[in-house]
Amino acid sequence: MRLFIATLRVRIPKNLWTGPFSSEHPGVRLEVLNRAEVGPNLSVSDYWISGGPPGGYAREIEQYRDVDRVESLAEVGDGCLYRITYRNPPILAVYRRLRLPIQFPLRIQDGFLTWEVVARRAEFDEIVRYAREANAGMTIVSIRRRPLRSHLPILTETQQQLLSNAMAAGYFAVPRGITLTDLAKRLGRSKSSISESIAIIEKKLLETAMRSASAAA
Repeated sequence: MRLFIATLRVRIPKNLWTGPFSSEHPGVRLEVLNRAEVGPNLSVSDYWISGGPPGGYAREIEQYRDVDRVESLAEVGDGCLYRITYRNPPILAVYRRLRLPIQFPLRIQDGFLTWEVVARRAEFDEIVRYAREANAGMTIVSIRRRPLRSHLPILTETQQQLLSNAMAAGYFAVPRGITLTDLAKRLGRSKSSISESIAIIEKKLLETAMRSASAAA
């Protein structure tokens, strides 16, 4: 079994805050670093946004109708890290139905989203078809094929949930947004258990990255 690994570029609909915001600031770059569920039809993601003073865009982003909450976390490099709670975009329902993981980071600039799709042929065709219906100008920037085992890490459902919760809490943020002790308390588990589980997850992801790099060489 082989995977299609493609980079797509599509104009963001005006009813999603990232579309009008990035069009209003064409020189600003946004990267969506993660995503976690926080309620019915609500998600939270960490966004790195270039330019501007720390938290400078928070008030503007809060004005969009699909945004529920904005937190300014830290200044990182030439930008700022924000945690934004927002209504789920329609594409998420497609990923859920196909049971596909979203590949992060997602990159946004000047009203366009660029993201990597990793899927089997039938699933890939459905995502492309959906993207073209949403925006006829959707383009495939690149496409390649790889064996299934060389790209996707083998994480259990519990490990995937822990990874999502840790990312949403800011455990992998720079600087770190939550300590291991506080993360364990939030999840109702022991510190040692969380530490060991995260170490196993990191090892699996690293091994997968190394296999992918070897396959590409």
